[in-house]
Amino acid sequence: MSPLRAWLAAAGRFVLPPRCIVCEGHGSGSLELCDGCHRSLVSNVACCSRCALPLPAMTPLCGQCQTKPPPWHDVWVPFVYAWPLDALESRFKFSGSLAAGRVLATCWLSSGVPPVMPDLLVPVPLHAGRLRKRGYNQALELTRPLARHLGLPLAHDVLTRARPTGAQTELDAAARATNVHAAFAVKRMPAQKHVAIVDDVMTTGATLAECARVLLAAGVARVDVWALARTPLPGQRNASKVAGPLPSQGRHA
Repeated sequence: MSPLRAWLAAAGRFVLPPRCIVCEGHGSGSLELCDGCHRSLVSNVACCSRCALPLPAMTPLCGQCQTKPPPWHDVWVPFVYAWPLDALESRFKFSGSLAAGRVLATCWLSSGVPPVMPDLLVPVPLHAGRLRKRGYNQALELTRPLARHLGLPLAHDVLTRARPTGAQTELDAAARATNVHAAFAVKRMPAQKHVAIVDDVMTTGATLAECARVLLAAGVARVDVWALARTPLPGQRNASKVAGPLPSQGRHA
């Protein structure tokens, strides 16, 4: 950004301070999120160390991981998919709000550091048809600021969607795994041997697991998975804080 544009941006924030994208209150500094909404984000501290499933207490392996360990080596998922993050994510992913994406990326950057630093970041790809319809890949938009912040290379052409898949939203774990089976392929073998796959939300882990499997089968030595948030079990989600819809999108979209 040029000095003039930086000055104009700073002047604009002074004259018109940012509004919270969730509650329309005063934003915090340059962030379009107020302190209260920022504090409402649920950190994913008590979870399974293997798949990041939110649990009452930290555990090395949840029941599912004991039965069927995931194919990745390590996991980093700093938030629980609960209010207000779920509303921001919905707006970012389905309503074209890049402003919501910037808020989510900033929250991710301020959440800490990954347990182990990889050599390369690879966002989960979208199929070409869905990319044309949405206009951007939400995983790539979150990966870009992560790569800059951590000083890591990013490659968006390593993985490709080999075929279109239906929406995962209403599917159970088994159906999700079937839906994404053979849906990804390695387009270009990376020179780096330690790769972290990056996605926005991890629900059952089926998409990330399929991406990890094809990379490992292609010869990548180690694959970690990163996601912004992990969906809790249904009972836990119902118990999370519930609030009304987000305000009109026109101001922040």
